[in-house]
Amino acid sequence: MKKTAVNIDLIMYTGPHCELCEHAQEVFEELKPPDVSMVKVNIRDDSQLYHLYAVRIPVLKRQDSQAELAWPFDVTMLEQFLK
Repeated sequence: MKKTAVNIDLIMYTGPHCELCEHAQEVFEELKPPDVSMVKVNIRDDSQLYHLYAVRIPVLKRQDSQAELAWPFDVTMLEQFLK
């Protein structure tokens, strides 16, 4: 039986001049997860997001389960998060 690919949509909450966000992007690119798309959202553009994530960015959020993975994380942690 063939396993059906599941598309996962992620949001990366980020901010301007966020060095940690750049590191998180590098981890994502290192894993190169198939069937996973990611959009970046600048928390400065939304006051509610800013209050939720200001001291936590970067944060990855799954659209399907609403689960979040906050920095620091590595490739192994990201891989587990995407299962």
